[in-house]
Amino acid sequence: MNQDTSSNKKKAVSFLKLVASGKVQEGFQSFASSDLRHHNPFFPGDAESLMLAMEENASENPDKIFNVKRAIEEGELVAVHSHVKQNREDLGAAVVHIFRFEDDRIVELWDLGQPVPVNSPNENGIF
Repeated sequence: MNQDTSSNKKKAVSFLKLVASGKVQEGFQSFASSDLRHHNPFFPGDAESLMLAMEENASENPDKIFNVKRAIEEGELVAVHSHVKQNREDLGAAVVHIFRFEDDRIVELWDLGQPVPVNSPNENGIF
C-alpha cells in the first residue's frame, strides 16, 4: 500500500480502521467532510445518521476484526476491499467501501458486502 500519509487511499484506510476499532467520532473528525453523503440503503444519507449507526455497531461489537485486503486509488476515488468480522467466531463478510474525496476529505461513501460462505465450490476463496 502507498505509504504517502497524504494519499486519499491512506486516509480511507485510516478512516475505516478508526471506525472499526470504535473510534467513530475520531474517524469522522479526522477524515470526513461535514456534508458527507453516503449510499447505504438502510440509513438516511447524511453523515450524522451514518456516524450514529457506526457507533451503535461498534458498541454492539467491541471485538470487531477489520482486515484490509487491498486498496485502490484513482483520482478522487478510493476502493477498499476488506474482511470484516463482528467477533472472532464470525465468518464475516467481504466488504468494499468506495470513497469520493474533495479537498482531502471524504464527501461521498458507498459500501457493498457479501457474507463469507461456509462452503464454496470456488477453490480460490472469497479473498
